[in-house]
Amino acid sequence: MLFIFKTMIPRFKKVPKITNPHLKKEEFLEEHNRLSPVNLKATISLLSRFKTEKASLFKGDDWSIDKLRRPFVLWLTSSVLKEKEDIKQG
Repeated sequence: MLFIFKTMIPRFKKVPKITNPHLKKEEFLEEHNRLSPVNLKATISLLSRFKTEKASLFKGDDWSIDKLRRPFVLWLTSSVLKEKEDIKQG
C-alpha cells in the first residue's frame, strides 16, 4: 500500500505563499496572475479601478495578497458577469 502513495500524482501543486503584507501594486499583480487561471488574469488598470471602487479596503498603498486577493477575485468575477449582461441587453 505504501508503494501506491509514493507513485500517486499530487492533486495540487505546492505554491510558495507570499506572506509580505506590504506589496506594491505591480507585485500584487504579478502574484495574482501567477496564481490565477487565464480567465481571471488582471491588469494594472483593473487594479486601479478596483482600488477606486473598493477604497475602504485599502490603507495607504499596500496591496496585501492575503487581505485583498479574495475581494478582488469576487469583484472581478461580478464585474465580468455584469458587463456580459449589459452586452446582452445592449
